[in-house]
Amino acid sequence: MAQTDTVTRILDTAEVLFAERGFAETSLRTITSKARVNLAAVNYHFGSKKALIQAVFSRYLDPFTVRFHHALDELEAQHAGGVIPLEELLETMARTVLEVPAEKHSLKVFMKLLGLAYSQAQGHLRRHIQEEYGSVFTRFTALVRRATPELPDAERFWRLHFVLGTVIFTLSGLDALRDIAEKDYHEHVSVRDLIRRLRPVVVAAMNAPLPPPPAVQPAKAS
Repeated sequence: MAQTDTVTRILDTAEVLFAERGFAETSLRTITSKARVNLAAVNYHFGSKKALIQAVFSRYLDPFTVRFHHALDELEAQHAGGVIPLEELLETMARTVLEVPAEKHSLKVFMKLLGLAYSQAQGHLRRHIQEEYGSVFTRFTALVRRATPELPDAERFWRLHFVLGTVIFTLSGLDALRDIAEKDYHEHVSVRDLIRRLRPVVVAAMNAPLPPPPAVQPAKAS
């Protein structure tokens, strides 16, 4: 087996098992058994389980970052340095996610991994993502800030994460949603159809009126 085949087999197996079971619950021994390689191969190519987790994410985030920077370059050129509408920013991000060269298990598995990155990520993964890919997300957030000047920074932070959570939940459950749509509504839904329907929902969420301030609780009598 060629070296690249070994690496690909380990990564293919690891990403599926991580998505199904979580990071902590998936042992290297389970990965090597499913991938039909020995533990020495994982240690040789990756060095540790932490490095393997990072490599699984990098396989998607490397091409995504390059494509997203290029897509944002094109948007900024089209708008000649002006404010880019929020809908165009969100559409560009969604389109870039779909255009990332899919590996064997593609979009659904990666969406599950992103969900785990939020709920289970240890410090090493957060640091890895921030250090290696933080620039593109910082750039995107700055453009969203320009498109939504009426939003306080804290409110924008929450809304972006609500939107991201909606996208992750929807795309990671894509097979189940397709089955329901076909069985109950006689619709055959592609990923692009789903994005088209999702777009106005997330744009409306970002543009929703600000919530009322929390009520001031009366002071208790001493």
